[in-house]
Amino acid sequence: MFGINDFWLFVVSGIALNLIPGPDSLYIIGRSASQGFRAGSSAALGIGAGTLVHIFAAAFGLSAILATSATAFTIVKIVGCIYLFYIGFSMLFNKGCNDAVESSNQKSIPLSKIFYQGFLTNALNPKVALFFLAFVPQFISHEAPSKALAFIFLGLVFNFNGMIWCHLLAWSSSSLSVKIKQNKLITNALNKLAGCLFIGFGIKLAMSKQS
Repeated sequence: MFGINDFWLFVVSGIALNLIPGPDSLYIIGRSASQGFRAGSSAALGIGAGTLVHIFAAAFGLSAILATSATAFTIVKIVGCIYLFYIGFSMLFNKGCNDAVESSNQKSIPLSKIFYQGFLTNALNPKVALFFLAFVPQFISHEAPSKALAFIFLGLVFNFNGMIWCHLLAWSSSSLSVKIKQNKLITNALNKLAGCLFIGFGIKLAMSKQS
């Protein structure tokens, strides 16, 4: 179908790759733990929307610019780094509530903003674009009648499986957070840890090279 080779190997490989933790999964866990499953689901859907950008860009050759142009890659990388640093430092220096009343009165982040932040977390990562360019074509035959259509189909399958995993993350994180949310010390510590990890991902992206 569509000139696709080893479809089930692609599915299994894609699921395995989705299980590897990164800034996307960390963002989902953080939002789920702080605001519940709906927030985690919004984050996951935003990340899925960002993945769609990479899928269609790669299918129609736009992502090839990142693979061949050092300037384009550097610009997107810098913007992505700045955004990861912004998320990280926001979590790192977020002050915990002084008491239960203040905690209950604390405004939640709108789901639309969580979606938008999830979208940017994924869409501004040039390594995701390069991943699709390197990984997906291995499963498309040279004789495929429409390589772009085959690429989009495989990309959508990858994204669909990823959304299942992301929502499992959101559900498990929100369920676990109910048990630990009463402990302000643990909550603040986890928030600081997540912030440090986001900063670490930003540094890792800053040190990445075009390949």
